[in-house]
Amino acid sequence: MTGRKIAPICRVLGIGRASAYRKEKPRGPRYVKADDRVVTAQIREVIRTRATYGSRRTCALVNRAFDTGYNGKRIRRVMDIAGWKLPRSARRRTGRAHTGQVQRPASNERWCSDGLEVACWNGEYIQVGFVLDCHDRECLAWCAVPRDLTARDIQQLMHAAVAQRFGVGRRPDGPIQFLSDNGSIYTALDTICTAERLNLEPITTPKASPQSNGMSEAFVNTLKRDYVSGADRSEAAALLDQVAPWIDDYNAIAPHSALGYRSPWQYRAEVLALV
Repeated sequence: MTGRKIAPICRVLGIGRASAYRKEKPRGPRYVKADDRVVTAQIREVIRTRATYGSRRTCALVNRAFDTGYNGKRIRRVMDIAGWKLPRSARRRTGRAHTGQVQRPASNERWCSDGLEVACWNGEYIQVGFVLDCHDRECLAWCAVPRDLTARDIQQLMHAAVAQRFGVGRRPDGPIQFLSDNGSIYTALDTICTAERLNLEPITTPKASPQSNGMSEAFVNTLKRDYVSGADRSEAAALLDQVAPWIDDYNAIAPHSALGYRSPWQYRAEVLALV
């Protein structure tokens, strides 16, 4: 209007240049693109069977399934318009500082183990034990039983995990840390001896500090949120049949933020194969 540059005018008036370019009518809360219907249909196809996934994991699966290149903001916007966004979870804080890091920079440096109990609608229950790699997050071994886990179950898990990574009858060349809590099934003498024979180094978390085994705790939360919440829990027998598909889906399909939203098996195939 004045024929002069905007920057010096704004400096004299003491206002930001964005104010000078601001339109009279503000933009609506959400804009819509012409092909949003296609994106909506693709998102619906993914969350139809994965209702617990937020926008980031949904974005990873949409791009993987349909060979697209959407960014997270677009998926979040479309999900917000459709009313598919999940409520923000409230994390409980204990106030205790945890400066240690469970994650390791390479595979086969540290494994972690824990268990969880799943109640059935008829009063029965099952317990699931597992072993994870603290770098690539692969569930190396698991067991599910309609009773309390025993030290013998953990020893079998150790054998299965070593066989999964190194082959039957073989053991790692160097010691691998085996992180767990202080439960009696992990601190039993037979369990410790089994670990040492397999070249595993048992280490336990400080008492009353579940965060020190945070990777196992996160895996427990993942199982409960993504799989147990929609499972058939009519009886223990029906629940036991579903555990194997859960673990296979977690290893092969479920995206993980720490792995660049790849699944553990996809990460090992794409990244570790280059090392």
